[in-house]
Amino acid sequence: MSLETYQKAKQIILEEDIADFVGGCTDDLIRLAEEKIGLKFAGLYLDYLKTFGAGNFESQEIYGMIHADFENSSVPDAIWYTLTERREINLPNNLLIIYDTGSDELFCLDYNQLAENGEPKIVSFVPGAELYKWK
Repeated sequence: MSLETYQKAKQIILEEDIADFVGGCTDDLIRLAEEKIGLKFAGLYLDYLKTFGAGNFESQEIYGMIHADFENSSVPDAIWYTLTERREINLPNNLLIIYDTGSDELFCLDYNQLAENGEPKIVSFVPGAELYKWK
């Protein structure tokens, strides 16, 4: 997603009553999550966490962070869900789940594939299949 597209979406979300988000995360919570998951958040996803935390548009959930208990949480907590899927389906450590399609497919940020601007690429992860990179 381009910065321009993200900023437009962010403005709409902030101005209109079309979504439900938990609220922005503190720097301390973000640092705790980064330590727990072994990834360093930056760019658009970091802004999303600081602005919105986690939430949904109707039934479409965009995963983020809810609170500091990453072991006893639920969707849309990206940290809890990523840690759970690392244990249950051997999700690679370089992936952070941001969306679940409801079938086997998970959309993830891939911290091994960074764009020129430093943003992690969004990939489609299906257990047993090769990663698909979204452009």
